[in-house]
Amino acid sequence: MKRLLRSAPVRHGGGRLIGWYLRVALRTTRWTVEAPDEARRCLFAPDGGGAIVAFWHEFLPLSPALLWHARRTRPSMAMTVLISRGRDGRLITDIVRRWQVGTVAGSSEHKPGVKAKGGAAALRGLLGRLRDGGLVTITPDGPRGPRRRLQPGVARLAALSQAPVFAAAACCRPGPRLGSWDRMRLPVPFGRGRIVCSGPLLVEARGWEAALPAIAAALDAVAARAEAT
Repeated sequence: MKRLLRSAPVRHGGGRLIGWYLRVALRTTRWTVEAPDEARRCLFAPDGGGAIVAFWHEFLPLSPALLWHARRTRPSMAMTVLISRGRDGRLITDIVRRWQVGTVAGSSEHKPGVKAKGGAAALRGLLGRLRDGGLVTITPDGPRGPRRRLQPGVARLAALSQAPVFAAAACCRPGPRLGSWDRMRLPVPFGRGRIVCSGPLLVEARGWEAALPAIAAALDAVAARAEAT
């Protein structure tokens, strides 16, 4: 059974089914978007530039709503998602590629003295996407947690690229939570939801560690605001 669940046909079928459900649930939700002018100019304007969008892992199933909202005014926008190199990452790839979203396999984790698999290649890929004016999305407490514990990858990428970071969150009602480590939220068709974005967070090229508290605080703040739906 484990071998069957790991097979490519089963994974592709599961990705198709999950993608179909998310499209129906998110498209039928009545969304409101709260974002300061700086975020709207960068993320939603036709001439917006490269940017990093960060959100806690629990909001991952709701993130396509932000993509679809942005493409209303920025139809040519390219979005890339940083995914893990395991089965979860391959499943996410199967889902989002139907929405013309690219993926780069790597991790936002960083353990001192341990070289992340594919880390250098992932970093080059993300930097290239940002130079081309695309959006890069990262879940900086993923892929394994702890929940809402910021990993430094997002700040390191911002320091190297000098692209702004925008914290984002989304919530919908009704929206049950899973019993997973991140207490992931799931959308339900015909609900109401709120997307919240922060203003730009700028990270200096040197001393990126100093930006970590501000990024974590922004992620918590937009999450609290979205969950007030």
